[in-house]
Amino acid sequence: MNAPAPSSPVSARRRPENRLVVSIHDVSPRFEAQVDALAERLTRHVGEAKFAMLVIPDHWRGAPIAGNAAFAARLRGWADQGIEMFLHGWSHKDETPATEGLAAIKGKHMTAGEGEFLNLPQAEALARMRDGRALVEDVIGRPVAGFIAPAWLYGDGAHAAMRELGFALAEDHMKVWRPASGEVLAKGPVITWASRSKARIASSLLAAALGRAALPFTRTIRVAVHPGDTTVPALLDSIDRTLARFVRTHEPSRYAALGGGA
Repeated sequence: MNAPAPSSPVSARRRPENRLVVSIHDVSPRFEAQVDALAERLTRHVGEAKFAMLVIPDHWRGAPIAGNAAFAARLRGWADQGIEMFLHGWSHKDETPATEGLAAIKGKHMTAGEGEFLNLPQAEALARMRDGRALVEDVIGRPVAGFIAPAWLYGDGAHAAMRELGFALAEDHMKVWRPASGEVLAKGPVITWASRSKARIASSLLAAALGRAALPFTRTIRVAVHPGDTTVPALLDSIDRTLARFVRTHEPSRYAALGGGA
């Protein structure tokens, strides 16, 4: 009888409880070509449909999905492949910026005017979430996987609206949780990149390198990429290095698996 084939080096170093969760942010008709390029890149590393897409219904109120049958068909096709679809705000634009306090600091330093849900009152947050979910679910033909605020920034109104609408999952810079109960499903910083300036490019490259060194023992690794990353070769190289590093130790997984789903 032939001896069984040895396990591959990659599989042998993975532990079943270790998960790699990857997402493409800012999925919109405005960035269709960039999303295509990122989806192809991620598939090479983690496999088909082992990543999520965060969908913006009308990016900066200038790129609506409504009425764009071609892009709606693309979204439906991606969802049919098994890619998880999250609602990612409505416009991704902060139209109610804070002028003082912690919220103003977050809005100024953590995003370029895109913290849409940081300062929205509950009623307005509820309306945008409800309308956005209805639009995306109508397009993809199934429930969204959850809600993730633009720039991972939430105010009290956003938290209350998520609970009221019963979104299954939410995520910020440091955790994934169930909005209804507050149960935390994964902890640890998300590895992401910024392309807005030379300083932000340099700092995100450094942060990713530190993450590759410091996070291998974290149970859940989260990696998020953005359309702007495709414009900077150094960022694409860093993304490749990061994913190649973690697929050796962490199983590419869906967000649903964090909560015990498939």
